Amino acid sequence: MSETVIEWIRRHARRLTTLDSEAPLTDLLPVADIVRDARVVAVGAATRQAHELSALSHRLVRLLVEELGFRSLALEGDDASRVGLDEYIRTGTGDPRVMLSEARSFWQTEEILDVVRWMRSFNRRHPDDPVRFAGVVRPPQGQTPLDGLAGIERGLAEGVIRWHEDTSDRIVYWGGIAHTVNGDPRTVSPSSPPMTHRNAGSYLREYFGAGYVSIGLTFHHGMAPYPVLPPPADFADAVLGGTGLDAYLLDLRVDGPPPVRTWLDTPTKTRLIGPHYDPTDNASYHLSGGSLADWFDAVLHTREVTPVRALSCAKNDQ
Repeated sequence: MSETVIEWIRRHARRLTTLDSEAPLTDLLPVADIVRDARVVAVGAATRQAHELSALSHRLVRLLVEELGFRSLALEGDDASRVGLDEYIRTGTGDPRVMLSEARSFWQTEEILDVVRWMRSFNRRHPDDPVRFAGVVRPPQGQTPLDGLAGIERGLAEGVIRWHEDTSDRIVYWGGIAHTVNGDPRTVSPSSPPMTHRNAGSYLREYFGAGYVSIGLTFHHGMAPYPVLPPPADFADAVLGGTGLDAYLLDLRVDGPPPVRTWLDTPTKTRLIGPHYDPTDNASYHLSGGSLADWFDAVLHTREVTPVRALSCAKNDQ
């Protein structure tokens, strides 16, 4: 079956040609057909510590804002207003590098700084039609709702829904795949016991229906920032990485022969790498509880990744 699936992927994959955030978006234009009339598009990464996945996420945000009229970015991990970034992208007040240095670690990268700079640049060029941060964040570190992690997931979704109801903006929700996939429920490993509960993406799919589009950014191996081994053979990433293609977009809604449909619809595992990873226990780091077709409408797969760039302390923004 895997050879049939790999050949199908090779035929339908759309190669991604650049990571340059300022380059033309030609290679990503097929995404426009996938998102259609979506109100919320989730951009979920298998790790937050890979430069390639962050750069591709930035390019997706650019496409959705510049070409498709999205005007809010829900950037998971902290509160943009708390550190002053929402004011910065509106007015240019302050130093975003310093602001990000005071945010949670997920945001302390040069890749996120590039996104913030681009948002400010967009707003200078479009003062009457600005892009803004949505008020959607994870609870402060060390604080959780009374019903724990399941409540956090519901709270994330409710925040996105409220923001849409209040603003009518089309929203890009950029986070980790544990939160963004359509998982009802899904399981996150490693943990003891594994964490199984309904996630934010499933609540958003329930509320918005086809108006919620889930895009997954996956990878095969590389540095993030520690060496991450190739995935086990039973992971979906092993097949996605078996094509020999460096980076590509794959629409999972495209019809395929029965072996392909079986592969897409059968429950699987996909790698999920957090701030800690043990290569001697490689198989434990994954998301499970659903199929690729359940979780995602499309994937952007990168064969090999390199680390995000840690935020420099230099103050050189205007």
